[in-house]
Amino acid sequence: MPTAPAGTGHSIYQLKVTLAHSKPPIWRRIQVSADMTLYKLHHVLQIVMRRDDSHLHQFVVKGDYYGIPAPDWDLDLIDEETVKLSQLSLGEKAKFIYEYDFGDSWEHQIAVEKILPPDPSLKHPLCIKGKNASPPEDCGGIWGYYEMLEAVQNPAHPEHDHWAEWLEEGFDPAAFDIEDINQRLKKLK
Repeated sequence: MPTAPAGTGHSIYQLKVTLAHSKPPIWRRIQVSADMTLYKLHHVLQIVMRRDDSHLHQFVVKGDYYGIPAPDWDLDLIDEETVKLSQLSLGEKAKFIYEYDFGDSWEHQIAVEKILPPDPSLKHPLCIKGKNASPPEDCGGIWGYYEMLEAVQNPAHPEHDHWAEWLEEGFDPAAFDIEDINQRLKKLK
């Protein structure tokens, strides 16, 4: 579902997305239309957290689970394609969870920081701030990520060669490229 065009009158949700258990915190501040479905929000989160959408995911909002219904997986999910943010009755300071990759269990805590009036001068979704690089896919969750970083930074570590070869060349855990993220968000349909 496309983002509402500028000037259509939809409120803007300013969300802070923080990767749970990350220290230093890995986070993004984004603005999205209240008219956005959870399905579309999933794709926004994939971009801002540099994921490749190769794993299952779900949202947990007020005790309800939203995602893509998958009868083969025995998951009782409300279809995220049918639910807009505005339908969730989320006020400022409300929090919910986005979990990606049930094996690695990347849990993202999402806080509604502000609900802003429509702004026809901005195209949404938009990333307005963030800190630190997202961990690469399939590295074993947040704890595996920290073990990987420790191994890469220590040439004497028994797993150094394995992780140094596996990790993208030039990976910087402190890097954050807002321009690249926003360019990718502009291409989101």
